[in-house]
Amino acid sequence: MMRALGLMSGTSVDGVDLALIETDGERVGAFGPTLTVPYADDTRRTIRAAFGADQANEATRAAERAVTEMHIEAVRRWSAEHGTAIASLDVVGFHGQTITHRPEKHFTWQIGDGAALARALGVRVVNDLRGADVLAGGQGAPLVPIYHAALVRDLPRPLAVMNIGGVANVTWIGADDTLLAFDTGPGNGPIDDWCAKRAGVRFDKDGALAGSGKIDRTRLERFSEHRYFTRKPPKSLDRGDFSDSWADGLSAADGAATLTYGTARAIALAARHFPAPVTQWVIAGGGARNPTLLKAIAKETRGKVVTADSLGWNGDALEAQAFGFLAVRSLRGLPLTFPGTTGAPRPLTGGRLHIP
Repeated sequence: MMRALGLMSGTSVDGVDLALIETDGERVGAFGPTLTVPYADDTRRTIRAAFGADQANEATRAAERAVTEMHIEAVRRWSAEHGTAIASLDVVGFHGQTITHRPEKHFTWQIGDGAALARALGVRVVNDLRGADVLAGGQGAPLVPIYHAALVRDLPRPLAVMNIGGVANVTWIGADDTLLAFDTGPGNGPIDDWCAKRAGVRFDKDGALAGSGKIDRTRLERFSEHRYFTRKPPKSLDRGDFSDSWADGLSAADGAATLTYGTARAIALAARHFPAPVTQWVIAGGGARNPTLLKAIAKETRGKVVTADSLGWNGDALEAQAFGFLAVRSLRGLPLTFPGTTGAPRPLTGGRLHIP
């Protein structure tokens, strides 16, 4: 077993999640300490200024410096707070920050200087975990399914694990360990954007704003007709592919309610693509902390909905743990992506190793 520290910064640009796991890349031996380090507002603005770029420019270079420095600081803080020596790590799995994801153009970009991180920490770093898949014609996302499969070995299947970040993605795991994974549609992204513009807050804490609003059913039905939902998986999205604009004209509360149900409706529509119905939906990511969204998912899917935390997982740390797991798989040359998860032509390994 290796000691792997996974680092994740998602499309919501909230901050850096860190999580230690002990793993051989196939099974999880133990979970270690975790930490979330929020981005400062100016760092968040610097990163957002680079979104959508397809080549290096002043904005992307500034964003990469900010991301790298923040990750170095976050690892050092994690080490100090938990009394865990950085030198005790076998590898760091560094996702970086996605600024552009266009797999149809064989292009995805996660900024973050892996070599600089390795030098600063004195530990092996694996990054660029999506690139090989995208170059081979895969979607490059989602990457977490193989980790989900390791976690659910003892649970009744088929089941679905939903990660709801800026974008929402699902992993369907069959009774025979068959994997199907894809982005279902918007996650918290449009809701966060709406709250920032209409309510002056970064996100809808506890789903309170949406819970006080009324759903615009006409708009919700129109949203349900979006062509993305009928596309067969594997498929993936960029953070900006679904915006909050379809709620324009509604009050702050009604818009939040309608967008929240839009995320839930997209998840329910995803079930049409499953090879078999699921016994339960396991919800992880930021969306798992939104009771209004959880109720909406239960209503739209008519299924059993549980949070990752209720199963003894650390839902907030799940993606960070996954990137530690993937870094070990990369070191061992094991596949990270599969035809059923990203549309890759065959099971593919990936990642770029940086030695300090």
